[in-house]
Amino acid sequence: MIDAGSVATRGTCTPGSAAGFTLVEVLVALVVMAVGLLGIAALYVEGLRAGRTAGYRSAAVTLAADMADRIRANPGGAYAGAGPGANNGCVNGGVDCEPDEMARDDWFRWLGDLQRRLPTGATANVEIQDLAPITQFVITVSWPEIGQDEPVSYTLALQL
Repeated sequence: MIDAGSVATRGTCTPGSAAGFTLVEVLVALVVMAVGLLGIAALYVEGLRAGRTAGYRSAAVTLAADMADRIRANPGGAYAGAGPGANNGCVNGGVDCEPDEMARDDWFRWLGDLQRRLPTGATANVEIQDLAPITQFVITVSWPEIGQDEPVSYTLALQL
C-alpha cells in the first residue's frame, strides 16, 4: 500500500522558487535578436548596392566592346572625342555613308545606348594614340556611383 504522504510530487513550486524566464532574460534575448536582424538588414542593403554596381559595370564592359566593334568595322572613321554624333541614317536607312558620317552615326546610336543603360551623368570618350605602326583607340566609359565622390570608369584599349 502506498502512503500518500511519502510520494514525492514533481513539478510543484514552492513559494519563493519560480520556474520559467524572468523579464530581464526575455529583454536580453530580444536585444540579441534585434542586433542580429539589423546585421542581416545591413547585409541585404549592401548586397543590393553591390548588385547595382555589378550591373553598371557589366553594361559598361558591353558598351565599350560595342564601340570597339564599331571602330573595327569602320577603321577609317573619325571616332576621337566624346560624341555626340548625328543620326545620319547610315544603318538600315538606305543611305551610303562616308566613313566619317558612319562614325558620327555610330556615336549617336552608341550614346543613346549608354544613356539608357547607365545612370544619369554617364559619359564616354574615345582617344586615338598613334603608336606606329599601329593605332590604339582608348575607349573610356564613366558613370556616377552612389556613395563615391569620383565617377567609376571602365577603359578598353583597342589596337588596329
